[in-house]
Amino acid sequence: MFPAAEEYGIEIDLDESEVQAVRSTTPADVDAAAELTFARNVFVPLTTACRYTCTYCTYYDVPGEATLLSPEEVRERVRVGADAGCTEALFTFGDEPDDRYTEIHDQLAEWGYDDIVGYLRRCCEIALDEGLLPHSNPGDLTAADFERVAPVNASMGVMLETTADVAAHSGSRRKTPGQRLHTIRAAGEAGVPFTTGLLVGIGETWRDRAESLLAIAELHDRYDHIQEVIVQNVVPNERSDFERPDVATMRRTVAMARAALPSEVSVQVPPNLSPTRELLDCGVDDLGGVSPVTKDYINPEYEWPALRELREIADTAGVPLHERLPVYDRYLPDGVRRDDFAGQRAAGRWLPERVADAIGADDIHGTRYRDVACRDGPLSVPVPASADD
Repeated sequence: MFPAAEEYGIEIDLDESEVQAVRSTTPADVDAAAELTFARNVFVPLTTACRYTCTYCTYYDVPGEATLLSPEEVRERVRVGADAGCTEALFTFGDEPDDRYTEIHDQLAEWGYDDIVGYLRRCCEIALDEGLLPHSNPGDLTAADFERVAPVNASMGVMLETTADVAAHSGSRRKTPGQRLHTIRAAGEAGVPFTTGLLVGIGETWRDRAESLLAIAELHDRYDHIQEVIVQNVVPNERSDFERPDVATMRRTVAMARAALPSEVSVQVPPNLSPTRELLDCGVDDLGGVSPVTKDYINPEYEWPALRELREIADTAGVPLHERLPVYDRYLPDGVRRDDFAGQRAAGRWLPERVADAIGADDIHGTRYRDVACRDGPLSVPVPASADD
């Protein structure tokens, strides 16, 4: 049983033979993908407050120093992103700020919000109004939280990181695998197309990696909601003494992910953090969200590659590069999903009404969404210098 699984009612029984099979996977056991995809986004770091103090993370700020974007700042960022041809507004923030962050709570109250989840919903509405589809990574959420924010998100996500109890998550407010798995399960119950992933190199073992991947696969088997799994290596930073995993470790872990997950779930590596070219034959089929106008606020020392570099990566693999929406093709409704989509369609309706209306709108933004979904776009628009200015 995974740490804190019982506390959150998580029941996942892994077959030992499957664990060993995934653990023994090598790059030679998997096939390279036939294409690579990416999403064009604008990064919106809503707040740097976080209840956790993970030792590898430079994103959070301590109480008294944490920031909170105003509605006006959010609107300006997403406008710049829409003007640059982006389709995704990536909302990130630390897990729900605890009582230490009095300034954050006071500011939210002054603006008329009871908590950060309520404020996130409003910011997602702003993004939809300005021409971007929200994809939110708000940390751990409850079923009640999903009821509030899922109606204004095209997709959502949270990194599982690992099912192991690692020192990197230590502290009085430690992150637990049980709580992360609870969030992934709640997303499935809410019918949210979902992104999760592994963080490699934070003290986990090869067995832990296999078990983490199989736990994700088990939850996907129940709900059919996992659209992609990120395999991300930890990177050196000012707070961390973790060493970056070597290429051989990343190759094997990516291959394990491809073997453990069903074919409809994409395996993603972040091209600004990973040795991407060396991983292309290990089953990678997605390069994640890349922003032409904002930096990576989670890993600010590692710049996004330009679109030209993504094309070069695809050329290295000898495969085409396609842009996608933040919600994957299999979750799109007929009429929006491209005619030549050969993958497995997800049964039922996955897009909330507000998002479906935005994609189907008879305006420049709806046209951009549909062009990207059908691989006829995006529209050609001038790119501003930066949304961070």
